[in-house]
Amino acid sequence: MLAAVLFDLDGTIVNTDPIHYQAWQQMLADYNIEIDEKFYKSRISGRLNPEIVKDILPQLSPAEGQKFADDKEALFRELASHLQPLSGFAELLAWTETHQLKRALVTNAPRLNVEFVLEVLGIKEAFHTVILAEDCTAGKPDPAPYQAALNKLKINAEKAIALEDSPSGIRAAVAAGIPTIGIASTHDPQNLQTVGAFMAIPDFTDLQLWTFLNSLTEPDLSAINF
Repeated sequence: MLAAVLFDLDGTIVNTDPIHYQAWQQMLADYNIEIDEKFYKSRISGRLNPEIVKDILPQLSPAEGQKFADDKEALFRELASHLQPLSGFAELLAWTETHQLKRALVTNAPRLNVEFVLEVLGIKEAFHTVILAEDCTAGKPDPAPYQAALNKLKINAEKAIALEDSPSGIRAAVAAGIPTIGIASTHDPQNLQTVGAFMAIPDFTDLQLWTFLNSLTEPDLSAINF
């Protein structure tokens, strides 16, 4: 029986990718590096900042790389003051309340960004636990953040579902043994299913999602003796 829903943040609850893309474009332009959406999706989306900076700007020292990443995230927050959650998110949150399910946020996003986005969206109190990659032994695509969430909530993987928008996030959740739904806000739905999502939907209004969720909470009539 379903006991918890585990949410990614960027691209899942809210489509921050266009703003991150803009911030990366502006920051990398100072190094005469032009990026397009294909570059962003293949080299940046879903990865941790230290990995991204080391890959794209290998000439920077660790301290310089950290400053670059911090400046990029500060720029993101400057640009992101009018974020709105994906369609249907409020209804999904209400559904989890109705069915008394636990909720966890599991994200690779830096702490300051997480606090900022939750504040802008007005959902600071929505989660029973918040798991940051920086507090784990490794970030996504490693399963460590999802394993930490399961431990915090004291549930088994088969009693949870995860909602993820990126291939790295889906790999992390699936590796932790959690059935995972892909949110195709930033990536092709077929790609999300290829890496392990059992369903891919555009947002939380999708009928396929609600048919599945409602099937999890319907009584098993086969077990009733008439």
